Amino acid sequence: MTVPAWCRHEGGALVLALRVQPRASRDEVMPPLGDRLKVRITAPPVEGAANAHLVRFLAEEFGVPASRVEVIAGHAGREKRVRVTGPRRRPPWLPEPCLPG
Repeated sequence: MTVPAWCRHEGGALVLALRVQPRASRDEVMPPLGDRLKVRITAPPVEGAANAHLVRFLAEEFGVPASRVEVIAGHAGREKRVRVTGPRRRPPWLPEPCLPG
């Protein structure tokens, strides 16, 4: 199985290319849209609220503290890159090849 275009490894970290939809009815990960994974979150896109909510959501999904999830690109837009350092578990939506070795 090949690694999807929306995930890559950087050392012990996982970097995800995301398309984030704020103000959704619930937090959830959807199937990829092209080369980005779609993530729906309930927070509004105001004053960093959506980014903070996204970080908390992904931290819970990967079983890590929020301090190990960082938005590294796209802070003000819907297309983002997020780094998860040392993920402890694989969420059901994440293919096995995406996990860092």
